[in-house]
Amino acid sequence: MRWLVTGAGGMLGTDLVAVLRARGEDVRGLDRAGLDVTDPAAVDRAVDGADVVVGCAAYTAVDAAQDDEARAFAVNAVGAQHVARAAARHGARLVHVSTDYVFDGVVPAGGGTPYAEDAPLAPRSAYGRSKAAGEWAVRTEHPGALVVRTAWLYGAHGPCFPRTIARLARERGALDVVDDQVGQPTWTADLADLVVRLVGAGAPGGVYHGTSAGRASWWELAREVVGAAGLDPDLVRPTTSAAVARPAPRPAWSVLGHDALRRAGVEPLGDWRERWRAAAPHVLAGPGAHASSSDSR
Repeated sequence: MRWLVTGAGGMLGTDLVAVLRARGEDVRGLDRAGLDVTDPAAVDRAVDGADVVVGCAAYTAVDAAQDDEARAFAVNAVGAQHVARAAARHGARLVHVSTDYVFDGVVPAGGGTPYAEDAPLAPRSAYGRSKAAGEWAVRTEHPGALVVRTAWLYGAHGPCFPRTIARLARERGALDVVDDQVGQPTWTADLADLVVRLVGAGAPGGVYHGTSAGRASWWELAREVVGAAGLDPDLVRPTTSAAVARPAPRPAWSVLGHDALRRAGVEPLGDWRERWRAAAPHVLAGPGAHASSSDSR
């Protein structure tokens, strides 16, 4: 099969291209400079000849989107529509990468219930609204598309929470990290493998959740990161979201369910802690940040 990966300069796109090449697949990766997804003619030319298109290009600067929602919408909604329309026109399978930010992020009453794939969308930020609109556009233009929502991504090929935390722990000796936001830390290499397995399984069109199993707070993840960096995990102190004000609201609950994967016969990702321990040597020793945080996932 011939694969096209948009947003190939980001963490996920870089790992996906690497996974595909390691499997001997014919893959073309285009970063932001190589393909502007807001240009419909350029998108159509790029998609022509591909059997599978994976849309990793995205505006992911969550806080900046609050003041630049038009740009976020142009990339995440209109750009996604262009990719979906071109994939449908040329008969290509489409995987569209989305996010937990399409949900309201409110801790469920009684706690503990993951978001199902068909849970109502209720984004609370400009970024979330743009990604929810992108999902709608993709599913309208290409009903057979695979929409893969993910969250709390980290990887070796761009700026990410673990690498930032390890650096700050070394520089400051101690740091405060929120413990009232809960999610599923997910390695981009694992998500890349999942995307390939979904396509290989011939999964039916629809929504899937591509996150690690289990759940953790940012504080819990930070402790694991600091320990993996050879430092004392007690350097990480818990704090609250209220004490760390940000322009865009952060979800307090980003735990996603994986029932759709199981129904499609695709094994979900492993427990986040186990996967972090496998990823840590690669992520903490990874190359310097080179991807734009505003246009690549």
